[in-house]
Amino acid sequence: MDTNTNRLAHKPLRHIKERIIELGLFLAASISVATTFAIVAILVYESIPLFKVVSLWTFLTDTQWTPLFDDAHYGIMTLVAGTLVTTLVALAVAIPMGTVIAIYLSEFAPHRVRESVKPFLELLGAVPTVVYGYFALIFVTPLLQKLMPELPGFNMLSAGLVMGIMIIPYVSSVSEDAMRAVPMHIREGSYAMGATRFQTATRVVVPGAFSGIAAAYILGISRAVGETMIVAVAAGMQPNLTLNPLEPAATISSYIVQVALGDLPHGSIGYQTIFAAGLTLMLITLVFNVLGYWLSRKFREVY
Repeated sequence: MDTNTNRLAHKPLRHIKERIIELGLFLAASISVATTFAIVAILVYESIPLFKVVSLWTFLTDTQWTPLFDDAHYGIMTLVAGTLVTTLVALAVAIPMGTVIAIYLSEFAPHRVRESVKPFLELLGAVPTVVYGYFALIFVTPLLQKLMPELPGFNMLSAGLVMGIMIIPYVSSVSEDAMRAVPMHIREGSYAMGATRFQTATRVVVPGAFSGIAAAYILGISRAVGETMIVAVAAGMQPNLTLNPLEPAATISSYIVQVALGDLPHGSIGYQTIFAAGLTLMLITLVFNVLGYWLSRKFREVY
């Protein structure tokens, strides 16, 4: 009887503890959501003064970006072009190399090699981006100039190449985890049908892990779009509406750094442009994240 009484007495206490834990977890999850909404609200609020002076149509269609000069122009597409070009160059490096590395680590590498190589690969993501920037400026650019003597000292090509090296760990690590999650019996079924390891890896495992691989690609894109220091150091920070990676240009993030470190008074139109640029950058990232979520949902395999 005493045992039953003690058990009943402990039930409400355990229920209260569980409710407290649930409340703590809910608050922790709510903080990230509230922070995101707060960031968006601040960017929109601070961008409104600019759009009272500059129409949204001019902001999206003007071909020059010179908000800090007397003859001011506010064509954000100049910065968007630089952002997209450096991102595409980075993805041209990161996606093929990251995918090949992921396939090797998941399907071909011995256990000891995988456990040794993967931590070293992920160390690339821990290198400060400013180090990558000076690596691009001092080493990669002179190396490219030996192949292309007309290449200027600041260019989007070297910045994009080094940025691609930087995001390889993001692509390879997440892709490898997705491939490892494919059940072994699917591989064994492929081997039973006479497929080689390479055929199994490329025609069975990769399609089976496509939703996770797509998520890795979107993560790499988001990381490349928001990169700051590499493009600020190596790409030149010169607003230039061009799709030629051999030319210097400015990206959205590098422009924000340039203005934020300047002497513009708070509340001026030039100062408000960094919030409009930040809002544009966030919308671009949001589009890629929504695309990644859609791809993951559409091609997700349930095992």
